[in-house]
Amino acid sequence: MAGGDSAAVSAAEGRLSELSTNSEEKGLPRRGKSSSGRTLNTAQIQLVASHPEVYEPCDDSFALVDALLSDKAQLLTLKPRLCMEIGCGSDYVITSLAIMLRQLGSGTQYLATDINQHAVETTQATLEAHGVHADVIATDIVSGLEKRLHGLVDVVVVNPPYVPTPEEEIECKGIASSWAGGLNGRQVIDRILRAVHELLSERGWLYMIALEDNDPLDICHLMNEKGYSSRVLLKRCTEEESLYVLKFWHEATAGTNTSHAAKSPRSESSWLSQLPFRSLWHKNA
Repeated sequence: MAGGDSAAVSAAEGRLSELSTNSEEKGLPRRGKSSSGRTLNTAQIQLVASHPEVYEPCDDSFALVDALLSDKAQLLTLKPRLCMEIGCGSDYVITSLAIMLRQLGSGTQYLATDINQHAVETTQATLEAHGVHADVIATDIVSGLEKRLHGLVDVVVVNPPYVPTPEEEIECKGIASSWAGGLNGRQVIDRILRAVHELLSERGWLYMIALEDNDPLDICHLMNEKGYSSRVLLKRCTEEESLYVLKFWHEATAGTNTSHAAKSPRSESSWLSQLPFRSLWHKNA
């Protein structure tokens, strides 16, 4: 491992250790309870649609949104053109992100995917209830979108299926698809990481939840080998699990906030209009 790589991994190790000792001070509001910060800057729990076969906002959802809130100033500076959630569930996360970045206006577009058709419909209802828009596609991770979105996504948010389960449970339909992660809870996570690597723009950021059982340090090592720096934005300890919110970005663009507008003459409408999201939604429905 090169000297720079060792330094990056050592930094991640130090951050993991630091958060392990400081995590208790970060209290986690339970579902149905919201802090004042959630009232104006995130989706409202009472407006999040539900379905018996769709994962509802819970500890991990709140942790991911709180991490995004902590990074809000950086996200606004980034001025992402395309934000994407993989595995949107009931849509608490991508709706919250759209609300946080609302001041960016039409310059930012949103896209969400889920393998569960009920989740796609629930997500649409949540978006409409909050008055925000995103294209929602029923597909397995990003299947069918890889070529169209290659290198175009500036922000990806993921609350993946991370629960360690027998491998055969990964093929389960409905709500089980939201948590069944296979061996060490990593089989779906590793697929998602490979897909995200192809989708992220040069200045793109990935925010992802990981369970302690998933070995978040190993995930940081894996992404470092692909050229990404990483940090742990926060750690949450619940009664049942320890959750990490990890952030990844390309090492070559660390600290760079140059917008796509400065790099490319294409307008937002010219490139996004070429992506047939609507037809894909109907095709996969």
